[in-house]
Amino acid sequence: MLRLVGLTRQQLKRSLDTVARGDRRFAKALRATGYPEPRRRPRGFATLLRTIVGQQVSVASANAIWAKLEAQLEGDCEAHRLAALSEENLRACGLSRQKQRYARSLAQHVLDGELDVLALPRDDEEAIECLTQVQGIGRWSAEVYLLFAEGRRDVWPAGDLAIQNGLAQLFRLDERPKEKQTRALAEAWSPHRGAMAIWTWHLINNAGL
Repeated sequence: MLRLVGLTRQQLKRSLDTVARGDRRFAKALRATGYPEPRRRPRGFATLLRTIVGQQVSVASANAIWAKLEAQLEGDCEAHRLAALSEENLRACGLSRQKQRYARSLAQHVLDGELDVLALPRDDEEAIECLTQVQGIGRWSAEVYLLFAEGRRDVWPAGDLAIQNGLAQLFRLDERPKEKQTRALAEAWSPHRGAMAIWTWHLINNAGL
């Protein structure tokens, strides 16, 4: 079984409690919502590929496509196996031409040695730069990968609409903040912004606040 990485339940609680001690508004919100469940994924090629599969489709559709793709790969989701699949194979799984290009770009970067998914730079911005060299992996996808599959403690996907909506709710803003403002609002939470991102996703699905 692949080992899940990401922030553990204990790490989330520790980080959120630290933020709450210095932020009374958040402390009140945390009491109302409770702690979020961890969001942990295995490190590596398969998780990045699944990120591409899930772009701009519903969760149910993404799961169905992924199940078909796993079957095509016979459970061996590695770059060389993906690269060997034909266009017909990938189309039969439900991948659009665009997503086929993205998936092949990821596989080729790995096979050419241009991207070592298991040895990304320790600096978050450098790691994001490495990942976004792949066609179809933008900053949001890179940040989510680093948070869920590497447990990077201070990653903050400020371009995420759900996070922006969550901050609007937390800060009682009249409108959803733009990405620049979303980054600015979270600066005081560093180096615990990864846990705060996970809590913010939890917030927007919680009726307690």
